[in-house]
Amino acid sequence: MAKSSSGSAAGLVFTVRRKTPELVAPAKPTPRELKLLSDIDDQQGLRFHIPVIQFYRNKDGSMRDPVKVIREAIAKTLVRYYPFAGRLRELGAEQQRKLVVDCTGEGVMFVEADADVTMDDFGDQLQPPFPCLDQLLYDVPGSGGVVDCPLLLIQVTRLKCGGFIVALRLNHTMSDAVGLVQIMKAMGEIARGADSISLQPVWQRDLLSARDPPRVTCTHHEYDEVLDTYKGTIVPLDDDDMAHRSFFFGRKEVSTLRKFVPPHLQDKCSTFDVLTACLWQCRTIALQPSPEEEVRIICIVNARGIFNPPLPIGYYGNAIAYPVAITTAGKLCRNPLGYALELVRKAKAGVTEEYMRSVADLMVIKGRPNFSVVRNSYLVSDLTRAGFRDVDFGWGKAAYGGPTHRGVGSSFYIPFTNKKGESGIVVPLRLPRPAMDRFMIQLQTMLVNSTSNQPIANIHGETSSKSAL
Repeated sequence: MAKSSSGSAAGLVFTVRRKTPELVAPAKPTPRELKLLSDIDDQQGLRFHIPVIQFYRNKDGSMRDPVKVIREAIAKTLVRYYPFAGRLRELGAEQQRKLVVDCTGEGVMFVEADADVTMDDFGDQLQPPFPCLDQLLYDVPGSGGVVDCPLLLIQVTRLKCGGFIVALRLNHTMSDAVGLVQIMKAMGEIARGADSISLQPVWQRDLLSARDPPRVTCTHHEYDEVLDTYKGTIVPLDDDDMAHRSFFFGRKEVSTLRKFVPPHLQDKCSTFDVLTACLWQCRTIALQPSPEEEVRIICIVNARGIFNPPLPIGYYGNAIAYPVAITTAGKLCRNPLGYALELVRKAKAGVTEEYMRSVADLMVIKGRPNFSVVRNSYLVSDLTRAGFRDVDFGWGKAAYGGPTHRGVGSSFYIPFTNKKGESGIVVPLRLPRPAMDRFMIQLQTMLVNSTSNQPIANIHGETSSKSAL
């Protein structure tokens, strides 16, 4: 039975007709067994679903049905990635709420849909936010829990132009971005006609399990026990009070921001480091906290390569860390950019193999705590190398691939090509409207005023006299 609903994207109003959601099971029988998640996987902070969205154009006028092609590819891919067809169970308090995958073979949730719009109707630059997400990624009732629910939800929506949209929702305890792209690329290979996948999946979650006995050997501010725990909002949640913007940083913009980098760091800091320091400082200035208030930057770090030996190629579990840099708003905003840059680099450098072992042990000792995201925390994740855009189901690479949106306190760095054909990074940001106005002025000031090693604003967000706006 078809369902109809309306959605909008940047003023676009359209109707989505969807068929009754179904479960897609593995195409062949798979093992019935229990598989433990790692102690990095099942921490409280990853017990939620993450959405991503992929837009595809039909450049060659193919008459193939993307719904049929992708549905069949999912079933065949699940033969190798059969844990995704199972359900999570929690073992109980006596085992520190350990999560295990019951490989039941039930399948993943699949939604077939049609929308009465074309790809061009979404605009000439596909980028977050996508306010139509609730239509393009239907929240099937009862499917959004962590335990006893489908681990993947996939919706394929045909467009009038022959293009289509693939939206996915993943239980984060199963995989990080690298792992999710891995299974999506496997689906793409099968969809393009391959008999088998080129990269075989590696489970081996024991590689990131706690030691016996567990011992916390590093400092983990990301799990601090703080009284002022951030409850999910520092502002009213009414969307009318919020502004959503995406900011593009090409070679020119990054080069300009690098002029603020101290000479001794010029050859040591990455583009990620520079952007993160800049955005952290501009965002804090825009929010106008009191000078003595604590502010934090949380950098998601892919830790696969820091192990000796590295984690096996094909490992698709969570292998990420959340190192934190802490300072006060006054120090962050009154110091030159090099101050924030040093904090970001030091936090990232602290992620070692021992650090990851210590995180796993902390989970067991402290009962898998959640992240401590206090007021004025800012989380950033670099997805420029994750490979979402490279996922190809037979219609070429995605016109856009990656996150659907971001929260009040987080941003993703997404590879992007603008209308001029310039390659760079787009960063979605969500702030209260007055704060967004201040943020835009502050960022524009930096992009125009390239006097290095000078603070660009005081704690109250007053821009320098050289503001471009």
